[in-house]
Amino acid sequence: MVSTNYAPEHAGIGPYATQIAEHWAGRGHETHVLAGMPHYPSWSLDPAYAGVWRRTEERAGVIVHRRRHTVPPRQTALKRAAFEASVLAHGLVAPPAMARPDAILAQMPSLAGGVIGARLAARWRVPYVPVVQDLMGAAAAQSGISGGDRAAALASKAETYALRRATLVGVIHQTFVDKVAAMGVDRSRIRLVPNWSHVSRPSAPREKTRARLGWGEETVVLHSGNMGLKQGLEVLVEAARRDPAVRVVLLGDGNQRESLEALGAGIPNLDFLEPVGDDEFPDVLAAADVLAVTQRASVLDMSVPSKLTSYFAAGRPVVASVAAGGGTAQEVLRSGAGVLVEPEDPDALLAEIRTLGKDPDAADALGAQGPRHVEAHLTRAAGLARIDALIDEAMGVPST
Repeated sequence: MVSTNYAPEHAGIGPYATQIAEHWAGRGHETHVLAGMPHYPSWSLDPAYAGVWRRTEERAGVIVHRRRHTVPPRQTALKRAAFEASVLAHGLVAPPAMARPDAILAQMPSLAGGVIGARLAARWRVPYVPVVQDLMGAAAAQSGISGGDRAAALASKAETYALRRATLVGVIHQTFVDKVAAMGVDRSRIRLVPNWSHVSRPSAPREKTRARLGWGEETVVLHSGNMGLKQGLEVLVEAARRDPAVRVVLLGDGNQRESLEALGAGIPNLDFLEPVGDDEFPDVLAAADVLAVTQRASVLDMSVPSKLTSYFAAGRPVVASVAAGGGTAQEVLRSGAGVLVEPEDPDALLAEIRTLGKDPDAADALGAQGPRHVEAHLTRAAGLARIDALIDEAMGVPST
């Protein structure tokens, strides 16, 4: 596997890459991962890897080959390009020292990981299978990053290079199929491999967790995960400013956290929480009254947030401040566990939060659809089985 993000990273695509690799190792396969240095979602290097240039380590039976790269604390097109270039250069100059593999799977993003996977697969003459988690070309164009138009053109070229060379291409959502096909990938080579809920179910009583966190009788709306440009989290800051009776909690980290904290300075009902461990995370989600997913209005077809699977498992209603035509909106509606509001509209967001806060029974009923959706469609076993089937098909292994 080639995946810039990997354990101990606990947000984004890192947990999926980790669970796939550990699943393979658990089945007795010799499993190698070419990864970056842990840095996400804070976009700061994990202190445990300070000064490390290259490292090979074993984690849960998986051999992980780490390669140093730049870690830009703030995102611009130039800094993102430097990040990708450093991942690409170091991965190609110093590939893993290992025997010829049977197949290579790459997690995209990053772009560099996709190109590295394609190059290594060509060198070893083995099947190559990228799994598209985000479309970086569309991301650069839609997320509002400085210099995004130029970055989008370069990113699309890199994506096209990596995807056209694939034996098969996995995509996590149906909305990605047209984009991937437009890059020159025959639709007959595209497979749908949705993400799964990678967290456990909540275990602690909600009241106990709320008391520990200092939450009272007020309505608590929580956003978890990366605080980046595409999330458009300013809408939640403004919602907190307009209604002191609603506590807004931003849990996690990201390159926009500092600016969001500055924007929300002096708002007493706005809290920023550091990321929590995997054992505590499900209980914190379940303790909230409402779980929020937000995106800029321009974000349509470049990303489906991985946080949604965790939200659904938590059993709380989801309010999605996202474009109605995008994959995120489709997934929320398909789950039956949430409602949509206009993106970047704090008043619309507040109206829905207040409605749910005033009717706890209706909120509970809506949230209860999430675990049912997870059990029916998003179990870890089903997700890993789809990945196994994708690799087996690429390798020509007969289906059983």
